[in-house]
Amino acid sequence: MLTLLRPALVLTALFTVLTGLAYPLAITGLAQGLMPRQANGSLITRGDRVVGSELIGQAFAGPRYIHARPSAATSAADPADATKTVDAPYNAAASSGSNLGPSSKALLEAMQARADALGVAQAPADLVTASASGLDPHISPAAALMQAARVATARGVAPARVEALVQRHVEGRSFGVIGEPRVNVLALNLALDAELP
Repeated sequence: MLTLLRPALVLTALFTVLTGLAYPLAITGLAQGLMPRQANGSLITRGDRVVGSELIGQAFAGPRYIHARPSAATSAADPADATKTVDAPYNAAASSGSNLGPSSKALLEAMQARADALGVAQAPADLVTASASGLDPHISPAAALMQAARVATARGVAPARVEALVQRHVEGRSFGVIGEPRVNVLALNLALDAELP
């Protein structure tokens, strides 16, 4: 029995060290050396203050800002009472889709309520539906441009100035072929505050 148990224990210890320590440390070291900004969360800072990440959406309210895509990740444990939840849009700890299918009555009602809140009969899909992760930091250029008039009115500038800022923040397809053109909402809103306060 000991002849069988000893190799099993040695292999378990060896693979624990290899896959639990050596491999993660090597990958972490490579990531920090080759792309430290991405390895540390693609954080956006203003001065010494972290204001967000390029990778996780944020909720923006009020007429002065471009609003983000709705988040399906809307609840988190209340730090004061773990038996309760609090409204926390874009909470990465609660990341998930709604799992509502295209024939779901709840999805259709939510989409209609979001379109009504926008005050439009038809809105780009990304303004009335949440992304699969619930954390998407981007919206389509059409969704950003649709909000330009509201933002311009609230900031007291011509809509063309907001539209030009949106156009400057359109990111193309990844590697020229993957995905769709998109606008990072946090980056655009920071630019609005910097250029059109």
